[in-house]
This record gives sequence, structure tokens and C-alpha cells, in this order.
Amino acid sequence: MSEVLEKIKEGTNEVISIKDLKKKLESSKKLTIKMGIDPTAPNLHLGHTVLINKLKTFQDLGHQVIFLVGDFTAQIGDPSGMSEIRQTMTKEQIKLNMRTYTDQVFKILDRNKTKIVYNSEWLGKLEMSEFFNLIAKSTVARMLTRDDFKKRYLNNNPISMAEFLYPLLQAYDSVVLCVDIEIGGNDQKFNLLLGREIQRSYGFNDVQTVITMPLLEGTDGIKKMSKSYNNYIALNDSPKDMFGKIMSISDELMYKYYKLLTQVDFNSIKNMHPKDAKYALALTIVERYYTKEISLKTKDEFDNIFVNKNISNDIIKKYYLIDADVKLSDLIFKSGMVLSKNEAKRIIAQGGIKIDFKKVNEDFIIRCEKSFILQIGKKKIIKILVKNTN
Repeated sequence: MSEVLEKIKEGTNEVISIKDLKKKLESSKKLTIKMGIDPTAPNLHLGHTVLINKLKTFQDLGHQVIFLVGDFTAQIGDPSGMSEIRQTMTKEQIKLNMRTYTDQVFKILDRNKTKIVYNSEWLGKLEMSEFFNLIAKSTVARMLTRDDFKKRYLNNNPISMAEFLYPLLQAYDSVVLCVDIEIGGNDQKFNLLLGREIQRSYGFNDVQTVITMPLLEGTDGIKKMSKSYNNYIALNDSPKDMFGKIMSISDELMYKYYKLLTQVDFNSIKNMHPKDAKYALALTIVERYYTKEISLKTKDEFDNIFVNKNISNDIIKKYYLIDADVKLSDLIFKSGMVLSKNEAKRIIAQGGIKIDFKKVNEDFIIRCEKSFILQIGKKKIIKILVKNTN
């Protein structure tokens, strides 16, 4: 049992509580483990897989895992970490975003052993009497103990009533599903703990154990991985973009990716040269979401572009996403390669710009058709990614 407990604890940020978890594991009961994601963007990314991988650990141990798609709660939006009221989403936007969620999650979880649920199935049918019974189980004072709410209140930044309701609705999911263990990012701690309180108020003697996981920084190495910050690696990225993005991260971040995204024995890579370790990480990640054959082919293509062109792999520090036609000088400026549009125009006129390693000296319109390499001199090189293309 101690070996199983250590396997579950591995890579976690916090377990509340270890005593409860141990007691649950020692029982003969098949446990119900929940993880929820609101479909606020169309693709899952590697940051989500930190949680999904832990869900897979429980699945491999024979427990029932539930992947909850928060199609109802997404209409409010999780206020975790928000400094202002977030924009609400329409049902049409949510439906479009979650269209491929189940296919993506089955790249990790066993399709035949995973229960997929949508919280609109019960939250959308709550009677007013049930709704008032739920919201009466917490207080405004309790909500204001939450750090982000407290900061906004003290700074006179508005907090909508809908945002107050979000944690309660997430907690109610755990009541409906009779959850034994809930997994979430460490920014979800308030919501997850409230789930314990609400279960108890509904008469649960054995409330859910909370497991929080570290947040994964995006390719910029600063902010958490998010589509909003354009620093994400999507599970639906093409193999070449997935490989290239991993090769662009810092050495320090690379080791964190190993710990949170792979099962590779850390002792086997800590003595490797960072460049070789990063290659191995990129190969491992691409193979996991595609195949070994595709992974190896992608490496060869990467080498043909960056190694055979005598460009050091570690020069490519940044990716920039475009989703519409844009003027070349505007793109160079907006991507952060220069400090002003005038500087961009000057460099273009001097022939100092290369697109896919070919010089250009005209300030033309870049068509939003395919990804390409944008280069200024020998060391300013970024990859321009085009939305919804390979």
C-alpha cells in the first residue's frame, strides 16, 4: 500500500489529507476520481495533461475516473486567478470548443474505462428551491477568504454574483457524482476545498480528498500554459509544431516538463547534455501523442531546417501566432523582434529579413496560409504559427 500511496503522491503539489487518502486506498471500495475542465478554448494542451496523467494513475490502479466537461460552468467562467470580471461565453462558443475534447483526452485515458460527463446535465435542471438550498450552504464572508476575491474587494474591483456562484456549482458537481477524490491545479485549491464543505453539508460522512497539481509554465517559461497567453503546446498541434515548441523552451523548464509530463526516470537524463535531453523530451512527447515513426521523422525534418542550415537550435526562443493576413513590417514589430514599425521598415528595405531562409526586401502582406520561419540577422529567429494550419 505504501508503494501505491507514493505513486499517487508523486508530482503532486498537495494532498488534503494524506490520512484520508490512505484510509480510502486501504478500503476495498472502487474509488471515484473526478477532474473537470471548462471548455473555454477549443484544444487541450500539455498543461491540462499534468492533471490527466494523474487521473490515468488512478485508472491504472483500477479506480473509476470521471472526466467532467464543465459546459454549464463555462458560461460563468472560473474566477481563479482573475483580477477582473471575465467575459461570459455563449452556449454556441462552448459547444464549438468542446467538440474535440473527448477525442483528445483519450490520447491518455482508456476510452473503455473513462466516464465522460457534462455538468449541464444536472446544473441546467436545478429547481429554484434546490438552487437556493445550495447557495445557502456558504456565505459571502467565506467567499471573501479567497485570495483573488479578497484582493479585488480591497482594490474596489467588481466581483459579479455569478463568480461567487462558480465555486459552489463546481462543489455541487462532487455532490451529484459522489466523488471520493478530486484532482485540480493548485490555483483550484479554494474550489476543491469548498467541494469538501458542500459534500459535508449534504450529509457525506466521508468527503472528497483533494489533490492539487503544480501549474505548468508555457513556452515563455513565465506564465502558466494557456491559449490566452499564446504560450501553449496543444495536443492537436502538428508533430513539427509540437516538436519545435519543445525545442524552444529553456533548459530549466525542460527538466520540469520531464517531471510533470513524462514517466522517464529523472536519473537517466540529469547527466545528459541539455541539448540531447531536450531532443529526447521532444521525441518522447511527440511519440506519446502520435507514433514513434512520426516522432523520428519529425526530428529529421527539424534537423534539416535548423541543423543543416547551420542555425543553432537554441536560437529559436519564441513562437508567434497569427490568424489573419498581416503586413510584414507590422508582424515584425508585433512579434517583438524590433522596437518600432519604422525600424522594421528600415531593416526590410536593407534586405535584412529572411522568410524560410530566403531574403525579402519588400514590405508585403503576409497571407495567413502556412507557418514559416522569420529571421533578422543570425540570431533573431522566430517561428510564425498560423492558426488552424500545420
